[in-house]
Amino acid sequence: MARPDLNIFPPGKWAGKKVGLLGGSFNPAHDAHLEISLAALERLQLDAVWWLTSPQNPLKSEDDMASLEIRMESARAVAHDNRIFVSDLESCLGTCYTVEMLDRVISMLPDTRFVWLMGADNLAQFSLWKNWKRIARIVAFAIFDRPGYSDTVESSEAAEFFRDYQIPETQAAELSSMKTPAWTFIRETQNPLSSTEIRRKKL
Repeated sequence: MARPDLNIFPPGKWAGKKVGLLGGSFNPAHDAHLEISLAALERLQLDAVWWLTSPQNPLKSEDDMASLEIRMESARAVAHDNRIFVSDLESCLGTCYTVEMLDRVISMLPDTRFVWLMGADNLAQFSLWKNWKRIARIVAFAIFDRPGYSDTVESSEAAEFFRDYQIPETQAAELSSMKTPAWTFIRETQNPLSSTEIRRKKL
């Protein structure tokens, strides 16, 4: 079962730790989120993964968005590993954009090494995020393959812009210690589930 919500930071709890950050709406959470997280824990040799449940993704409609509480419940039900922490951190910090949240978290936990975790499907629209180039310069990235999106890692605007900073998948365990920008592509994750498809089947 996942740990309780990470709303506060006990002094020293995360000092020296390697933490993966998986942001998303989790509307609902599903096994592909879990697959990415478990792969990240193993391949990046992380101590923990935080699932950052977004209050409202600026790029998504509110029309079919479940409440934050319901989405966090779905995340807790899927996160079957005690190294995964389900959190409403963005809501607690009052931040609207990933870049703002990262600035706050990194300033609060300067001794923690963070890696941003992202599916290849989200990389396709990463260049639409606010201050996306700055995000990639303040935290290392690990991109995980998703069925039908492998080519995105080669052709997306973000991948093209940071092409020279990609490291081999064989060096993924060193990513959290590297000077940013730095990113890698993990090819082993191929779970086809998506939150959109799950919602469509329920209609």
